[in-house]
Amino acid sequence: MILGELPSLKNLSSLETLDLGNNQLEGSLPPWISEGFSSLRILNLRSNAFSGEIPPELSNLSSLQVLDLAENNFTGRISPAFGHLKAMAQEQRINKYLFYGKYRGLYFEENLVVNLNIRPQLFTKTLSLLTSIDLSGNSLYGEIPVELTKLHGLMFLNLSRNLVSGHIPESISSLRQLVSLDLSSNKLSGPIPSSITSLSFLSYLNLSNNNLSGKIPESGQMSTFDAYAFEGNTDLCGAQLGVKCTDEDSKGGNNTQNGNNDYDSNDKFIDRWFYLSIGLGFAAGILIPYLILVIKKPWRDGYFDFVDKVANKLLSVSSRKLPAKK
Repeated sequence: MILGELPSLKNLSSLETLDLGNNQLEGSLPPWISEGFSSLRILNLRSNAFSGEIPPELSNLSSLQVLDLAENNFTGRISPAFGHLKAMAQEQRINKYLFYGKYRGLYFEENLVVNLNIRPQLFTKTLSLLTSIDLSGNSLYGEIPVELTKLHGLMFLNLSRNLVSGHIPESISSLRQLVSLDLSSNKLSGPIPSSITSLSFLSYLNLSNNNLSGKIPESGQMSTFDAYAFEGNTDLCGAQLGVKCTDEDSKGGNNTQNGNNDYDSNDKFIDRWFYLSIGLGFAAGILIPYLILVIKKPWRDGYFDFVDKVANKLLSVSSRKLPAKK
């Protein structure tokens, strides 16, 4: 167990992994941690007592693939500068080991336990493909920076149990390799963006205990998540929660639902005109002959004379067929 402030390690310029999690380190992060560590890939300081703001200069760590600052006392906003973390901005490929230091392309043999999806997971030879940001369990506030969605290679993002507010960015769909997204227990509001349905690798989602509203998108991976992922949002509705949406909820939901509403409106409009045209045609079929007979006396006389003749013929025919009374 290490106590006190983080000791200076600035002379270890070739450091690749700094794992000091689960100690009793305190104070703010020193400036040197973001200087001169061009090879640092893993920074794990979770479960300590660090405080103050997370320095935006951490974005200078060009090789950083795992940033774990969870379970501390950090405050302030999430810096937009994190969108410039170079090693997380490129999509990961099988057999392409992301490394920006002098050992580019080597196979990493170290082990690391990373806390993902609530439970810890051990990464060994696949560690070179892992990209993760975990800032959960702090007192961070403000909106989710749109710049974070520029990290196209990010696989795990955990901002849960903070004071984050505002909307979930529509550009969340840019995180094409995202496997796990945990934004639970914050103050997020507004609808769940429909673009989230395009995250085809998303296997874990937790948006519970926020102030989200509207209809939960149902297509793509969103149909695989149960109520646990959305509970604690009193204004959310949808099949996942078993809560029926009103028309107003649907309008506040996603673009796909709005499109369906437009189609429904068009169908109703066409139906109204269809039945109206039938009614007008029926009325015209009755009124036009009537008006003609009223206005044209010769036609009227001829018409009723014709009707009388037809009626007489029908009566004479029917009388012939009647059996004689005994």
